[in-house]
Amino acid sequence: MPTEPLRCAGALIVDDDGRIFVQRRSPERRIFPDCWDIVGGHLEPGEEVADALRREVTEETGWAVSHVLGLVGEYRWTGDDGLERVESDFLVRVDGDLARPRLEEGKHTEFRWLAEGDVALLDEHRDVIDGLIRRIAEDAFAALRSIGL
Repeated sequence: MPTEPLRCAGALIVDDDGRIFVQRRSPERRIFPDCWDIVGGHLEPGEEVADALRREVTEETGWAVSHVLGLVGEYRWTGDDGLERVESDFLVRVDGDLARPRLEEGKHTEFRWLAEGDVALLDEHRDVIDGLIRRIAEDAFAALRSIGL
């Protein structure tokens, strides 16, 4: 087991209506199967957070990050695989057709644009005490308000 936590980068992609992009993880995924999630993943060896953020957005959606609006937060969590992670999540804008993401085959099954009033959706299929993805989304909507979006 590694002694250092795994580093992760997450993107809270924002559209012109102030909604956040979420995607459902496939039921076959080891961590958080069939749950709604933001775009993101682990840093590759030697990779910087900003580079991982851009790579993950392109891999999971086919879009390209155009602007990083700001840091939402840093979150420490342990997956059901027992590995500790430190995740840095950012508000971003992207270039591409926002109505047609290219979901990563076998990893994600559907997507939605989530309004602030719809964050309860993120609790679907998650342990009630988890709440991590909902907390990240709530922090993202608070950050959007703080920058006037």
